[in-house]
Amino acid sequence: MKKFLVLYRAPKAAFEQMMKATPEQQKAGMDAWMAWGKTAASSLVDMGAPLGKSLSVKKASVTPADNDLGGYSIMQAESKEALAKTLEGHPHFMMDGGTIDVVEVMPIPGM
Repeated sequence: MKKFLVLYRAPKAAFEQMMKATPEQQKAGMDAWMAWGKTAASSLVDMGAPLGKSLSVKKASVTPADNDLGGYSIMQAESKEALAKTLEGHPHFMMDGGTIDVVEVMPIPGM
């Protein structure tokens, strides 16, 4: 099985809208994620977590970075195409403009 970094992305406005959700809406969203996690359990290595604000670190500077990353998971599958099938119907797609990136984690040469 191959490992994949799964990145949950959405426009800033979608994250701002999510922050305004009522406790009931927040619970419904988390319940949907947990239900999805149970159906994808054989592929989940690490459910992951939400991501906070980021910094851009360069050789000569560190500055606030603006990105559309909202969270991550670590998953496994035979291929990225097979994993994409597992991600169909994911609750992240309930967010306006929500997308999911699937990035293969490559082995370190010589290890």
